[in-house]
Amino acid sequence: MRTLALISLVTMLAACTNITSKPTFQTEFGALRGYDPVAYFTEERPVKGSADFTTAHNGATWHFSSKTNKELFDSNPEKYSPEYGGYCAYGMANGFVVSSDPEAFTVVDGKLYMNYSLGVRNTWSKDIPGNIESADKNWASKSAK
Repeated sequence: MRTLALISLVTMLAACTNITSKPTFQTEFGALRGYDPVAYFTEERPVKGSADFTTAHNGATWHFSSKTNKELFDSNPEKYSPEYGGYCAYGMANGFVVSSDPEAFTVVDGKLYMNYSLGVRNTWSKDIPGNIESADKNWASKSAK
């Protein structure tokens, strides 16, 4: 099990990025790789967004699957935006800024957390409260730079 965790951490390190230049994780498809952040709450699953419904927030373009979801996000972006700018929550808990996979998500206490992969999400899920506490501290120091 330790070997799997080590392999996951090494893989994540290879995907590290710089938070100063990109406060929200995004690709050429936008934030969350073009997935609808509201759908994680309303449908409890990843749903691909559409170029027909977009908004700009926190330096990124966000895509939505419907006009209703766009309006929900626009009315309260902090509620629907993923924690740590959409970067991997487990990576952040360990002090690293790492990309995330739209399929590897968890909603905890009304907040959206993304992970690098489903395997990393499984590791993160073993101590969600501890990982959130560590990630919150790391995010505060990294986002303040």
